[in-house]
Amino acid sequence: MKFSASSRLAVLQEMAGETLDLLVIGGGITGAGIALDASVRSMKVGVVEKADFGSGTSSRSTKLIHGGLRYLKQGEVKLVREVGRERAILYKNAPHLVIPAPMLLPIYQGGTYGYLASSVGLYLYDLLAGVERTERRKMLSRDETIRQEPLLKRDRLKGGGLYVEYRTDDARLTLDIMKTAVAHGARAVNYAEARQFLYDNGRLTGVRVADGVSGRTFDLYATCVVNAAGPWVDELRRLDGSLAGKRLYLTKGVHLVVAYDRLPVAQSAYFDTPDGRMVFVIPRGTITYIGTTDTPYRHDIDQPRTTVEDRDYLLRAVNAMFPDVRLKPRDVLSHWAGLRPLIYEEGKGPSELSRKDEVFHSPSGLITIAGGKLTGFRKMAEKVVDLVAQTLREREGRSFPGCTTDRIVISGGERHGRERYEDWKREMLRLGVEKGVDRETAQEWLDTYGTNTLRIYDRLPGPPLTPEQLLRAQIQYAVEEEMTVHAVDFLRLRTGWTYFQLHKAEEQAERVVRLMADERKWDAAEAARQREMVARLIASIRQLPESDEALEEGTRCPLDRESRCN
Repeated sequence: MKFSASSRLAVLQEMAGETLDLLVIGGGITGAGIALDASVRSMKVGVVEKADFGSGTSSRSTKLIHGGLRYLKQGEVKLVREVGRERAILYKNAPHLVIPAPMLLPIYQGGTYGYLASSVGLYLYDLLAGVERTERRKMLSRDETIRQEPLLKRDRLKGGGLYVEYRTDDARLTLDIMKTAVAHGARAVNYAEARQFLYDNGRLTGVRVADGVSGRTFDLYATCVVNAAGPWVDELRRLDGSLAGKRLYLTKGVHLVVAYDRLPVAQSAYFDTPDGRMVFVIPRGTITYIGTTDTPYRHDIDQPRTTVEDRDYLLRAVNAMFPDVRLKPRDVLSHWAGLRPLIYEEGKGPSELSRKDEVFHSPSGLITIAGGKLTGFRKMAEKVVDLVAQTLREREGRSFPGCTTDRIVISGGERHGRERYEDWKREMLRLGVEKGVDRETAQEWLDTYGTNTLRIYDRLPGPPLTPEQLLRAQIQYAVEEEMTVHAVDFLRLRTGWTYFQLHKAEEQAERVVRLMADERKWDAAEAARQREMVARLIASIRQLPESDEALEEGTRCPLDRESRCN
Protein backbone atom coordinates (compact mmCIF):
# COMPACT_ATOMS: atom_id res chain seq x y z
CA MET A 1 0.00 0.00 0.00
CA LYS A 2 1.40 3.39 -1.03
CA PHE A 3 1.98 5.99 1.66
CA SER A 4 0.90 8.78 -0.66
CA ALA A 5 -1.38 11.78 -0.23
CA SER A 6 -3.27 10.64 -3.33
CA SER A 7 -3.89 7.16 -1.86
CA ARG A 8 -5.57 8.31 1.37
CA LEU A 9 -9.12 7.77 0.13
CA ALA A 10 -8.28 4.34 -1.28
CA VAL A 11 -6.71 3.31 2.04
CA LEU A 12 -9.81 4.38 3.97
CA GLN A 13 -12.03 2.50 1.53
CA GLU A 14 -9.90 -0.64 1.87
CA MET A 15 -10.02 -0.49 5.66
CA ALA A 16 -13.80 0.01 5.53
CA GLY A 17 -14.12 -3.09 3.36
CA GLU A 18 -12.84 -5.60 5.92
CA THR A 19 -12.55 -6.24 9.64
CA LEU A 20 -9.12 -5.31 10.94
CA ASP A 21 -7.35 -7.14 13.72
CA LEU A 22 -6.36 -3.80 15.23
CA LEU A 23 -7.38 -0.19 14.68
CA VAL A 24 -5.14 2.40 16.32
CA ILE A 25 -6.45 5.90 17.02
CA GLY A 26 -3.52 8.32 17.09
CA GLY A 27 -0.62 8.79 14.70
CA GLY A 28 2.00 9.99 17.15
CA ILE A 29 5.07 8.04 18.25
CA THR A 30 3.02 5.61 20.36
CA GLY A 31 0.52 4.85 17.60
CA ALA A 32 3.30 4.50 15.04
CA GLY A 33 5.20 2.10 17.33
CA ILE A 34 2.07 -0.01 17.88
CA ALA A 35 1.38 -0.12 14.15
CA LEU A 36 4.95 -1.25 13.45
CA ASP A 37 4.96 -3.97 16.09
CA ALA A 38 1.54 -5.33 15.09
CA SER A 39 2.30 -5.27 11.35
CA VAL A 40 5.63 -7.06 11.86
CA ARG A 41 3.64 -9.77 13.69
CA SER A 42 1.39 -10.03 10.56
CA MET A 43 -1.72 -8.50 12.10
CA LYS A 44 -4.12 -6.52 9.90
CA VAL A 45 -3.52 -3.02 11.25
CA GLY A 46 -5.08 0.36 10.57
CA VAL A 47 -4.14 3.78 11.97
CA VAL A 48 -6.20 6.97 11.86
CA GLU A 49 -4.84 10.36 12.91
CA LYS A 50 -7.09 13.42 13.14
CA ALA A 51 -4.32 15.86 12.16
CA ASP A 52 -0.91 15.14 10.64
CA PHE A 53 1.31 12.31 11.80
CA GLY A 54 3.31 13.40 14.85
CA SER A 55 1.65 16.82 14.92
CA GLY A 56 0.93 16.78 18.66
CA THR A 57 3.30 15.88 21.49
CA SER A 58 5.43 13.73 19.16
CA SER A 59 6.84 16.77 17.35
CA ARG A 60 7.05 19.07 20.38
CA SER A 61 9.48 17.35 22.74
CA THR A 62 13.06 18.32 23.65
CA LYS A 63 14.04 16.09 20.73
CA LEU A 64 16.31 13.88 22.82
CA ILE A 65 16.47 10.10 22.97
CA HIS A 66 17.64 10.02 26.56
CA GLY A 67 17.34 8.03 29.73
CA GLY A 68 16.15 10.87 31.92
CA LEU A 69 18.84 11.50 34.52
CA ARG A 70 16.39 13.18 36.90
CA TYR A 71 14.20 10.06 36.95
CA LEU A 72 17.06 8.29 38.72
CA LYS A 73 16.81 10.89 41.47
CA GLN A 74 13.08 10.09 41.72
CA GLY A 75 13.88 6.39 42.21
CA GLU A 76 12.68 5.34 38.73
CA VAL A 77 15.51 2.81 38.36
CA LYS A 78 13.53 0.45 36.13
CA LEU A 79 12.49 3.31 33.85
CA VAL A 80 16.07 4.54 33.47
CA ARG A 81 17.30 1.02 32.69
CA GLU A 82 14.57 0.41 30.13
CA VAL A 83 14.84 3.67 28.22
CA GLY A 84 18.63 3.48 28.30
CA ARG A 85 18.50 0.14 26.53
CA GLU A 86 15.84 1.44 24.15
CA ARG A 87 18.14 4.32 23.30
CA ALA A 88 20.84 1.86 22.20
CA ILE A 89 18.32 -0.04 20.03
CA LEU A 90 17.16 3.17 18.34
CA TYR A 91 20.74 4.27 17.73
CA LYS A 92 21.32 0.99 15.93
CA ASN A 93 18.06 0.95 13.95
CA ALA A 94 17.63 4.65 13.13
CA PRO A 95 21.21 5.96 12.78
CA HIS A 96 20.08 8.78 10.48
CA LEU A 97 17.95 10.32 13.26
CA VAL A 98 19.62 9.35 16.54
CA ILE A 99 22.83 11.34 16.96
CA PRO A 100 25.22 11.13 19.97
CA ALA A 101 25.56 14.51 21.66
CA PRO A 102 27.92 15.29 24.57
CA MET A 103 26.00 16.76 27.53
CA LEU A 104 27.52 18.86 30.31
CA LEU A 105 26.01 18.86 33.79
CA PRO A 106 27.53 21.82 35.69
CA ILE A 107 27.56 21.34 39.45
CA TYR A 108 27.07 24.27 41.80
CA GLN A 109 27.17 24.59 45.55
CA GLY A 110 23.58 24.35 46.77
CA GLY A 111 22.35 23.07 43.38
CA THR A 112 20.06 20.13 42.59
CA TYR A 113 22.99 17.72 42.25
CA GLY A 114 26.05 17.73 44.49
CA TYR A 115 29.43 16.65 43.12
CA LEU A 116 29.50 13.23 44.80
CA ALA A 117 25.83 12.56 44.09
CA SER A 118 26.37 13.57 40.45
CA SER A 119 29.37 11.30 40.10
CA VAL A 120 27.53 8.32 41.55
CA GLY A 121 24.30 9.18 39.70
CA LEU A 122 25.99 9.47 36.30
CA TYR A 123 27.90 6.24 36.96
CA LEU A 124 24.65 4.43 37.75
CA TYR A 125 22.99 6.10 34.76
CA ASP A 126 25.67 4.74 32.43
CA LEU A 127 25.57 1.33 34.11
CA LEU A 128 21.78 0.97 33.97
CA ALA A 129 21.60 2.23 30.39
CA GLY A 130 24.37 -0.09 29.19
CA VAL A 131 26.40 2.82 27.83
CA GLU A 132 29.46 1.92 25.75
CA ARG A 133 32.74 2.32 27.62
CA THR A 134 33.90 5.09 25.25
CA GLU A 135 30.77 7.13 26.02
CA ARG A 136 30.73 6.78 29.81
CA ARG A 137 30.66 9.83 32.03
CA LYS A 138 33.71 11.86 32.89
CA MET A 139 33.78 14.00 36.03
CA LEU A 140 35.44 17.41 35.66
CA SER A 141 37.08 19.75 38.13
CA ARG A 142 36.02 23.38 38.34
CA ASP A 143 38.80 24.51 35.99
CA GLU A 144 38.13 21.66 33.56
CA THR A 145 34.43 22.56 33.52
CA ILE A 146 35.23 26.19 32.69
CA ARG A 147 37.55 25.10 29.89
CA GLN A 148 34.81 22.78 28.61
CA GLU A 149 32.23 25.60 28.67
CA PRO A 150 33.67 29.10 29.11
CA LEU A 151 30.23 30.74 29.01
CA LEU A 152 29.09 29.22 32.31
CA LYS A 153 28.66 31.43 35.35
CA ARG A 154 31.55 30.79 37.73
CA ASP A 155 30.14 31.83 41.08
CA ARG A 156 29.77 28.73 43.34
CA LEU A 157 30.76 26.39 40.48
CA LYS A 158 32.28 23.17 41.90
CA GLY A 159 32.83 21.12 38.74
CA GLY A 160 30.82 19.19 36.21
CA GLY A 161 29.90 15.87 34.69
CA LEU A 162 30.28 15.18 30.98
CA TYR A 163 28.16 12.35 29.58
CA VAL A 164 26.46 11.39 26.30
CA GLU A 165 22.83 11.85 25.32
CA TYR A 166 21.29 11.36 21.87
CA ARG A 167 19.62 14.08 19.80
CA THR A 168 16.80 13.32 17.37
CA ASP A 169 14.10 14.86 15.19
CA ASP A 170 10.99 13.55 16.92
CA ALA A 171 8.60 14.38 14.06
CA ARG A 172 10.80 12.63 11.48
CA LEU A 173 11.29 9.65 13.78
CA THR A 174 7.52 9.28 14.17
CA LEU A 175 6.98 9.54 10.42
CA ASP A 176 9.75 7.09 9.53
CA ILE A 177 8.41 4.54 12.01
CA MET A 178 4.95 4.91 10.47
CA LYS A 179 6.45 4.47 6.99
CA THR A 180 8.20 1.32 8.21
CA ALA A 181 4.89 0.00 9.55
CA VAL A 182 3.23 0.68 6.19
CA ALA A 183 6.07 -1.15 4.43
CA HIS A 184 5.19 -4.16 6.63
CA GLY A 185 1.52 -4.02 5.65
CA ALA A 186 -0.09 -1.49 8.00
CA ARG A 187 -2.57 1.04 6.62
CA ALA A 188 -2.30 4.59 7.96
CA VAL A 189 -4.20 7.76 7.12
CA ASN A 190 -3.75 11.30 8.43
CA TYR A 191 -6.49 13.94 8.66
CA ALA A 192 -8.97 11.18 9.53
CA GLU A 193 -10.73 11.83 12.84
CA ALA A 194 -12.41 9.23 15.06
CA ARG A 195 -15.84 10.77 15.68
CA GLN A 196 -17.93 7.93 17.11
CA PHE A 197 -17.46 4.44 18.53
CA LEU A 198 -19.50 1.57 17.12
CA TYR A 199 -20.80 -1.21 19.38
CA ASP A 200 -22.49 -4.59 19.18
CA ASN A 201 -24.31 -5.50 22.41
CA GLY A 202 -22.01 -3.20 24.38
CA ARG A 203 -18.80 -4.49 22.86
CA LEU A 204 -16.68 -2.06 20.87
CA THR A 205 -16.48 -3.21 17.25
CA GLY A 206 -15.34 -0.18 15.30
CA VAL A 207 -14.98 3.54 14.80
CA ARG A 208 -16.79 6.07 12.60
CA VAL A 209 -14.08 8.16 10.97
CA ALA A 210 -14.48 11.53 9.24
CA ASP A 211 -12.03 12.25 6.42
CA GLY A 212 -10.96 15.88 6.79
CA VAL A 213 -9.97 16.14 3.12
CA SER A 214 -12.86 14.61 1.18
CA GLY A 215 -15.51 15.22 3.84
CA ARG A 216 -16.62 11.59 3.62
CA THR A 217 -17.35 9.33 6.58
CA PHE A 218 -16.18 5.72 6.93
CA ASP A 219 -17.11 2.99 9.39
CA LEU A 220 -13.97 1.00 10.23
CA TYR A 221 -14.42 -2.31 12.06
CA ALA A 222 -11.76 -4.09 14.11
CA THR A 223 -11.50 -6.87 16.66
CA CYS A 224 -9.41 -4.57 18.87
CA VAL A 225 -9.37 -0.78 19.09
CA VAL A 226 -6.46 1.01 20.78
CA ASN A 227 -6.66 4.59 21.97
CA ALA A 228 -3.14 6.04 21.56
CA ALA A 229 -4.22 9.67 21.19
CA GLY A 230 -1.73 11.22 23.62
CA PRO A 231 -3.19 14.32 25.30
CA TRP A 232 -6.58 13.46 23.77
CA VAL A 233 -6.92 9.95 25.26
CA ASP A 234 -9.33 11.09 27.98
CA GLU A 235 -11.57 12.68 25.33
CA LEU A 236 -11.88 9.28 23.67
CA ARG A 237 -12.41 7.55 27.00
CA ARG A 238 -15.23 10.02 27.64
CA LEU A 239 -16.68 9.26 24.19
CA ASP A 240 -16.59 5.57 25.15
CA GLY A 241 -18.27 6.33 28.48
CA SER A 242 -15.31 4.86 30.34
CA LEU A 243 -13.56 7.92 31.78
CA ALA A 244 -13.29 6.77 35.38
CA GLY A 245 -10.51 6.26 37.91
CA LYS A 246 -7.09 7.51 36.82
CA ARG A 247 -6.97 10.44 34.45
CA LEU A 248 -4.43 12.49 32.57
CA TYR A 249 -2.58 15.41 34.08
CA LEU A 250 -1.42 17.62 31.23
CA THR A 251 1.65 19.80 31.58
CA LYS A 252 3.02 22.20 29.01
CA GLY A 253 6.61 22.25 27.82
CA VAL A 254 7.96 25.19 25.79
CA HIS A 255 11.17 25.47 23.78
CA LEU A 256 12.85 28.53 22.26
CA VAL A 257 15.20 28.70 19.26
CA VAL A 258 17.96 31.32 18.99
CA ALA A 259 20.85 31.76 16.58
CA TYR A 260 23.91 29.74 17.56
CA ASP A 261 26.10 32.85 17.54
CA ARG A 262 23.83 34.33 20.25
CA LEU A 263 24.24 31.22 22.46
CA PRO A 264 27.45 29.56 21.20
CA VAL A 265 27.66 26.72 23.71
CA ALA A 266 30.42 24.19 23.13
CA GLN A 267 28.05 21.26 23.71
CA SER A 268 24.60 20.59 25.11
CA ALA A 269 24.12 21.45 28.79
CA TYR A 270 21.61 20.48 31.48
CA PHE A 271 21.46 22.93 34.35
CA ASP A 272 19.56 24.29 37.35
CA THR A 273 17.19 27.22 37.03
CA PRO A 274 16.77 29.78 39.85
CA ASP A 275 13.48 28.10 40.88
CA GLY A 276 15.06 24.65 41.13
CA ARG A 277 13.96 23.10 37.83
CA MET A 278 16.38 21.81 35.20
CA VAL A 279 16.70 23.16 31.65
CA PHE A 280 18.53 22.02 28.52
CA VAL A 281 20.41 24.11 25.96
CA ILE A 282 21.15 22.12 22.80
CA PRO A 283 23.22 23.33 19.82
CA ARG A 284 21.97 22.17 16.42
CA GLY A 285 23.83 23.51 13.40
CA THR A 286 23.22 27.24 13.04
CA ILE A 287 20.84 27.44 16.02
CA THR A 288 20.67 26.60 19.71
CA TYR A 289 17.40 25.62 21.32
CA ILE A 290 16.37 25.95 24.96
CA GLY A 291 13.83 23.99 27.01
CA THR A 292 11.74 23.26 28.72
CA THR A 293 9.03 24.57 31.00
CA ASP A 294 6.82 22.19 32.98
CA THR A 295 3.59 23.90 34.02
CA PRO A 296 0.04 22.58 34.58
CA TYR A 297 -2.16 23.00 31.51
CA ARG A 298 -5.96 23.18 31.57
CA HIS A 299 -6.73 24.99 28.33
CA ASP A 300 -7.53 24.00 24.74
CA ILE A 301 -5.62 20.82 23.94
CA ASP A 302 -5.63 21.61 20.22
CA GLN A 303 -4.01 25.01 20.78
CA PRO A 304 -0.95 24.84 23.09
CA ARG A 305 1.02 28.02 22.56
CA THR A 306 4.21 29.59 23.77
CA THR A 307 3.33 32.68 25.80
CA VAL A 308 5.30 35.74 26.82
CA GLU A 309 5.46 34.24 30.33
CA ASP A 310 7.02 31.03 28.99
CA ARG A 311 9.52 32.89 26.83
CA ASP A 312 10.64 35.20 29.61
CA TYR A 313 11.02 32.30 32.08
CA LEU A 314 13.42 30.45 29.78
CA LEU A 315 15.36 33.57 28.86
CA ARG A 316 15.86 34.37 32.57
CA ALA A 317 17.07 30.81 33.18
CA VAL A 318 19.61 30.93 30.35
CA ASN A 319 20.86 34.40 31.24
CA ALA A 320 21.35 33.34 34.85
CA MET A 321 23.50 30.37 33.80
CA PHE A 322 25.32 32.11 30.90
CA PRO A 323 25.51 35.72 32.20
CA ASP A 324 27.59 37.14 29.34
CA VAL A 325 25.06 36.04 26.71
CA ARG A 326 22.25 38.45 27.70
CA LEU A 327 19.54 37.02 25.45
CA LYS A 328 16.65 39.35 24.66
CA PRO A 329 13.12 38.58 23.43
CA ARG A 330 14.15 39.76 19.95
CA ASP A 331 16.76 36.95 19.85
CA VAL A 332 14.04 34.28 19.80
CA LEU A 333 13.75 33.08 16.19
CA SER A 334 11.04 30.47 16.70
CA HIS A 335 9.53 28.29 19.39
CA TRP A 336 7.20 25.41 20.08
CA ALA A 337 4.88 24.28 22.87
CA GLY A 338 3.74 20.74 23.55
CA LEU A 339 1.69 18.86 26.12
CA ARG A 340 2.85 15.96 28.26
CA PRO A 341 0.06 13.41 28.88
CA LEU A 342 1.08 12.33 32.39
CA ILE A 343 -0.91 10.18 34.81
CA TYR A 344 -2.27 12.18 37.75
CA GLU A 345 -0.85 11.33 41.19
CA GLU A 346 -2.27 12.94 44.32
CA GLY A 347 0.03 15.48 45.99
CA LYS A 348 2.69 15.61 43.25
CA GLY A 349 3.69 18.65 41.20
CA PRO A 350 4.24 18.60 37.42
CA SER A 351 7.98 17.84 37.55
CA GLU A 352 7.47 15.10 40.17
CA LEU A 353 4.93 13.06 38.22
CA SER A 354 6.16 9.76 36.83
CA ARG A 355 6.82 9.46 33.10
CA LYS A 356 5.83 5.80 33.22
CA ASP A 357 3.14 4.61 30.84
CA GLU A 358 -0.09 2.94 31.90
CA VAL A 359 -2.73 0.86 30.11
CA PHE A 360 -6.46 1.25 30.81
CA HIS A 361 -9.13 -1.30 29.83
CA SER A 362 -12.75 -0.19 29.39
CA PRO A 363 -15.78 -2.51 29.80
CA SER A 364 -16.46 -2.11 26.07
CA GLY A 365 -13.01 -3.46 25.18
CA LEU A 366 -11.29 -0.17 24.36
CA ILE A 367 -7.57 -0.35 25.20
CA THR A 368 -5.97 2.97 26.15
CA ILE A 369 -2.24 3.61 26.48
CA ALA A 370 -1.20 6.83 28.23
CA GLY A 371 1.89 8.45 29.72
CA GLY A 372 5.37 7.29 28.81
CA LYS A 373 8.37 8.88 27.11
CA LEU A 374 9.48 9.28 23.52
CA THR A 375 12.44 6.97 24.15
CA GLY A 376 10.24 4.20 25.54
CA PHE A 377 7.73 4.03 22.69
CA ARG A 378 8.85 0.59 21.47
CA LYS A 379 8.32 -1.12 24.83
CA MET A 380 4.97 0.64 25.20
CA ALA A 381 3.98 -0.73 21.81
CA GLU A 382 5.13 -4.23 22.76
CA LYS A 383 2.96 -4.14 25.87
CA VAL A 384 -0.13 -3.11 23.89
CA VAL A 385 0.39 -5.52 21.00
CA ASP A 386 0.90 -8.40 23.45
CA LEU A 387 -2.56 -7.56 24.84
CA VAL A 388 -4.04 -7.45 21.34
CA ALA A 389 -2.44 -10.81 20.49
CA GLN A 390 -3.92 -12.30 23.66
CA THR A 391 -7.39 -10.99 22.75
CA LEU A 392 -7.16 -12.38 19.20
CA ARG A 393 -6.05 -15.73 20.58
CA GLU A 394 -8.96 -15.86 23.05
CA ARG A 395 -11.62 -14.75 20.57
CA GLU A 396 -10.42 -16.33 17.34
CA GLY A 397 -7.87 -18.97 18.35
CA ARG A 398 -5.12 -17.28 16.35
CA SER A 399 -1.52 -17.11 17.53
CA PHE A 400 1.08 -14.46 16.82
CA PRO A 401 4.84 -14.34 17.46
CA GLY A 402 6.43 -12.12 20.07
CA CYS A 403 7.90 -8.68 19.54
CA THR A 404 10.90 -8.42 17.19
CA THR A 405 10.99 -4.68 16.50
CA ASP A 406 14.34 -4.41 18.25
CA ARG A 407 15.73 -5.91 15.03
CA ILE A 408 13.77 -3.80 12.53
CA VAL A 409 15.74 -1.06 10.77
CA ILE A 410 13.66 2.12 10.56
CA SER A 411 13.00 3.61 7.11
CA GLY A 412 15.94 5.83 6.21
CA GLY A 413 18.43 3.99 8.42
CA GLU A 414 19.38 1.25 5.95
CA ARG A 415 23.11 0.87 5.35
CA HIS A 416 22.92 -0.84 1.94
CA GLY A 417 25.64 -3.32 2.79
CA ARG A 418 27.97 -0.91 4.58
CA GLU A 419 29.09 -1.82 8.07
CA ARG A 420 28.96 1.76 9.32
CA TYR A 421 26.13 4.12 8.52
CA GLU A 422 28.52 7.11 8.46
CA ASP A 423 30.47 5.50 5.60
CA TRP A 424 27.24 5.09 3.64
CA LYS A 425 26.23 8.67 4.42
CA ARG A 426 29.46 9.97 2.93
CA GLU A 427 28.87 7.85 -0.16
CA MET A 428 25.33 9.22 -0.54
CA LEU A 429 26.68 12.75 -0.24
CA ARG A 430 29.15 12.02 -3.04
CA LEU A 431 26.34 10.60 -5.20
CA GLY A 432 24.27 13.72 -4.67
CA VAL A 433 27.11 16.05 -5.65
CA GLU A 434 27.68 13.94 -8.78
CA LYS A 435 24.01 14.44 -9.70
CA GLY A 436 24.41 18.20 -9.39
CA VAL A 437 23.02 18.73 -5.89
CA ASP A 438 24.93 21.37 -3.94
CA ARG A 439 26.63 20.00 -0.84
CA GLU A 440 24.55 22.05 1.61
CA THR A 441 21.25 20.77 0.19
CA ALA A 442 22.50 17.19 -0.07
CA GLN A 443 23.71 17.30 3.55
CA GLU A 444 20.36 18.69 4.75
CA TRP A 445 18.49 15.95 2.88
CA LEU A 446 20.73 13.25 4.36
CA ASP A 447 20.26 14.64 7.88
CA THR A 448 16.49 14.71 7.32
CA TYR A 449 15.72 11.62 5.23
CA GLY A 450 18.72 9.36 5.66
CA THR A 451 18.90 6.68 2.98
CA ASN A 452 15.53 7.83 1.60
CA THR A 453 17.48 10.75 0.11
CA LEU A 454 18.12 8.35 -2.77
CA ARG A 455 14.38 8.49 -3.50
CA ILE A 456 14.69 12.25 -3.95
CA TYR A 457 17.78 11.84 -6.14
CA ASP A 458 15.70 9.54 -8.38
CA ARG A 459 13.29 12.40 -9.06
CA LEU A 460 15.95 14.85 -10.20
CA PRO A 461 16.48 15.77 -13.85
CA GLY A 462 20.03 15.83 -15.12
CA PRO A 463 22.46 18.56 -14.06
CA PRO A 464 22.73 21.48 -13.91
CA LEU A 465 19.97 21.79 -11.30
CA THR A 466 18.09 24.91 -10.27
CA PRO A 467 16.88 25.54 -6.69
CA GLU A 468 13.31 25.06 -7.92
CA GLN A 469 14.13 21.66 -9.42
CA LEU A 470 15.69 20.58 -6.13
CA LEU A 471 12.64 21.71 -4.14
CA ARG A 472 10.25 20.11 -6.64
CA ALA A 473 11.96 16.72 -6.23
CA GLN A 474 11.81 17.06 -2.45
CA ILE A 475 8.10 17.97 -2.55
CA GLN A 476 7.31 15.14 -4.97
CA TYR A 477 8.88 12.71 -2.54
CA ALA A 478 6.99 14.24 0.40
CA VAL A 479 3.61 14.03 -1.38
CA GLU A 480 4.07 10.64 -3.03
CA GLU A 481 5.88 8.77 -0.26
CA GLU A 482 5.20 10.66 2.99
CA MET A 483 1.45 11.46 2.72
CA THR A 484 2.03 15.22 2.81
CA VAL A 485 -1.45 16.72 2.44
CA HIS A 486 -0.98 20.45 3.16
CA ALA A 487 1.81 22.94 2.56
CA VAL A 488 2.09 23.44 6.32
CA ASP A 489 2.80 19.71 6.71
CA PHE A 490 5.85 20.09 4.52
CA LEU A 491 7.10 23.29 6.16
CA ARG A 492 6.66 22.11 9.76
CA LEU A 493 6.83 18.34 10.13
CA ARG A 494 8.47 17.00 6.96
CA THR A 495 11.38 19.46 6.95
CA GLY A 496 11.34 21.12 10.40
CA TRP A 497 11.87 24.50 8.74
CA THR A 498 9.35 26.36 10.91
CA TYR A 499 11.19 25.03 13.98
CA PHE A 500 14.82 25.52 13.03
CA GLN A 501 14.91 27.61 9.83
CA LEU A 502 11.91 29.92 10.04
CA HIS A 503 13.50 32.38 7.62
CA LYS A 504 13.75 29.59 5.05
CA ALA A 505 10.11 28.61 5.62
CA GLU A 506 9.09 32.22 4.99
CA GLU A 507 11.31 32.59 1.92
CA GLN A 508 10.16 29.31 0.37
CA ALA A 509 6.48 29.40 1.39
CA GLU A 510 5.10 30.73 -1.90
CA ARG A 511 7.21 28.33 -3.95
CA VAL A 512 6.18 25.40 -1.74
CA VAL A 513 2.48 26.23 -2.21
CA ARG A 514 2.91 26.59 -5.97
CA LEU A 515 4.83 23.33 -6.38
CA MET A 516 2.46 21.44 -4.09
CA ALA A 517 -0.46 22.83 -6.10
CA ASP A 518 1.07 21.16 -9.16
CA GLU A 519 1.48 17.85 -7.34
CA ARG A 520 -1.87 17.89 -5.53
CA LYS A 521 -3.88 19.41 -8.44
CA TRP A 522 -5.16 22.32 -6.35
CA ASP A 523 -7.32 24.92 -7.99
CA ALA A 524 -6.81 28.64 -7.35
CA ALA A 525 -9.20 28.69 -4.38
CA GLU A 526 -7.45 25.79 -2.65
CA ALA A 527 -4.02 27.30 -3.31
CA ALA A 528 -5.24 30.54 -1.72
CA ARG A 529 -6.49 28.60 1.32
CA GLN A 530 -3.10 26.88 1.62
CA ARG A 531 -1.33 30.26 1.52
CA GLU A 532 -3.58 31.46 4.30
CA MET A 533 -2.83 28.37 6.40
CA VAL A 534 0.91 28.96 5.96
CA ALA A 535 0.55 32.64 6.85
CA ARG A 536 -1.37 31.72 10.00
CA LEU A 537 1.22 29.17 11.04
CA ILE A 538 4.03 31.68 10.70
CA ALA A 539 1.98 34.38 12.44
CA SER A 540 1.41 32.04 15.40
CA ILE A 541 5.19 31.83 15.79
CA ARG A 542 5.70 35.58 15.43
CA GLN A 543 2.90 36.65 17.79
CA LEU A 544 2.88 35.51 21.43
CA PRO A 545 -0.10 35.84 23.80
CA GLU A 546 0.70 37.19 27.26
CA SER A 547 -0.54 34.02 28.98
CA ASP A 548 -2.55 30.85 28.44
CA GLU A 549 -5.50 32.60 30.08
CA ALA A 550 -5.29 35.41 27.54
CA LEU A 551 -5.22 32.84 24.75
CA GLU A 552 -8.32 31.15 26.18
CA GLU A 553 -10.11 34.49 26.44
CA GLY A 554 -9.73 35.32 22.77
CA THR A 555 -6.13 35.99 21.73
CA ARG A 556 -6.14 32.62 20.02
CA CYS A 557 -3.72 31.01 17.66
CA PRO A 558 -4.51 32.30 14.18
CA LEU A 559 -4.59 28.71 12.90
CA ASP A 560 -8.18 27.58 12.49
CA ARG A 561 -9.22 24.08 13.54
CA GLU A 562 -10.01 23.13 9.97
CA SER A 563 -6.39 23.47 8.93
CA ARG A 564 -5.35 20.86 11.53
CA CYS A 565 -1.77 22.07 11.26
CA ASN A 566 -1.34 22.82 14.93
